[in-house]
Amino acid sequence: MDPISPQLIRDAIAGDQKAYAEIVHRYRNQIFNLILRMVRRREEAEDLTQETFIKAFNALASFNAEYAFSTWLYKIAVNNCIDHFRKKRLKTFPIDNPITAKDGELQREFPDQEAGPDAGLMEKERRLTIEEAIDALPEKYRQAILLRHAQDKSYEEIAAVLKIPIGTVKVRIFRAREMLKKKLRDQRRTLFS
Repeated sequence: MDPISPQLIRDAIAGDQKAYAEIVHRYRNQIFNLILRMVRRREEAEDLTQETFIKAFNALASFNAEYAFSTWLYKIAVNNCIDHFRKKRLKTFPIDNPITAKDGELQREFPDQEAGPDAGLMEKERRLTIEEAIDALPEKYRQAILLRHAQDKSYEEIAAVLKIPIGTVKVRIFRAREMLKKKLRDQRRTLFS
């Protein structure tokens, strides 16, 4: 595979969707296969591949052109898998067991986790905010994200429903997630500023 051009990276940093799509197209299979060998579950590998590209695009400005782009991207993919495994292997303890310390045993006290009267209202507000953000997406992105997350369809099923190539499905879902993340982050900033 030819090395990635610095111009393609500059275009992607500038927000050029064709540059994003080209990078995903060039490296997606290698990254997916690497992750699949690590996690051994296809659905998990799909999601981790998507996350890897999101993390890479968010950090694209920090890429050092003295090194191979593929090496940089593989490192992000491997670190993403390691983070995934860490989250799955969090050590847990029964909450009612006392903690043994050098001065004896300590009993834990926990705050009341009962949902307050406003919990349902806050959840409804959060759901409404997300729905409004999804509704504001351009049609092609909204269709893809709803099929993936609201209807839990695989990339292959989405490609069949929309009659588009699977690579296009992945790019649309990636872009939809990026737009949603930005919109929700901007709304949160506005709320708390």
